[in-house]
Amino acid sequence: MIMKKIITLMGLAAFAFVGQAVAAEKGFKSIFDGKTLEGWNGDPKFWSVQDGAITGKTTKENPTKGNTFILWDGGKTGDFDLRLDYKIVGGNSGIQYRSFKLKNGADHWRVGGYQADIDSGPTYSGICYGEAFRGVLSLRGKKTILTVGDDGKLKKSAEEFSKDADVAKAIKNEQWNSYRIVARGFNLTQYINGVKTTQVIDRDKKTRRASGMLAFQLHAGPPMTVQFKNIRFKELPKRERKVGGSKKGAK
Repeated sequence: MIMKKIITLMGLAAFAFVGQAVAAEKGFKSIFDGKTLEGWNGDPKFWSVQDGAITGKTTKENPTKGNTFILWDGGKTGDFDLRLDYKIVGGNSGIQYRSFKLKNGADHWRVGGYQADIDSGPTYSGICYGEAFRGVLSLRGKKTILTVGDDGKLKKSAEEFSKDADVAKAIKNEQWNSYRIVARGFNLTQYINGVKTTQVIDRDKKTRRASGMLAFQLHAGPPMTVQFKNIRFKELPKRERKVGGSKKGAK
């Protein structure tokens, strides 16, 4: 009788766990089929599908002359929640979001914009970088407010919410990790393996971007391999906020 109750409780617990997992993914769509690059556009010399993952690879014999990217053809990203798994061996990479095509890039896949950084070392994974777009925007463990001073230069006001070393502990070197990016209005938050890595509040009205392209980076330099899989995307409704006593959609 006791054993039967235990089994029943275990079954209920498992059912609850599955239910929570499904609920957590409600509204998400898969944007990579795990088999082909349908819906993605990158230089075939560097991008392919290997082991069920979008794979970017450079070698000594096949280097890239500059940073190159694979672009999602699914349209512009505005407010969204993006979740995926990644692994990197050597070099540097990143997830581009709200990005734009560069006219003078090394190839016609070159983009700039917000980047959730990825690297094979202990330094950059999790930061928010501006690829051809204002440089480092927010470091690990920091909530950074971006403004423009009277001199026209970018100002960064950073508040620490966690030690860099503590965030780094959550990142598994040269293994599979999960990345999550939540962009709502001009509040951008990044997570690796469930740990918040950085947050940007962009008040630079002249330069900030409300929407743009989604892409993955393959960095110029030493040989490297980066992979992305289980890519899920959810468009978020714009929150309404009160402005001068009336409600107005967030911009």
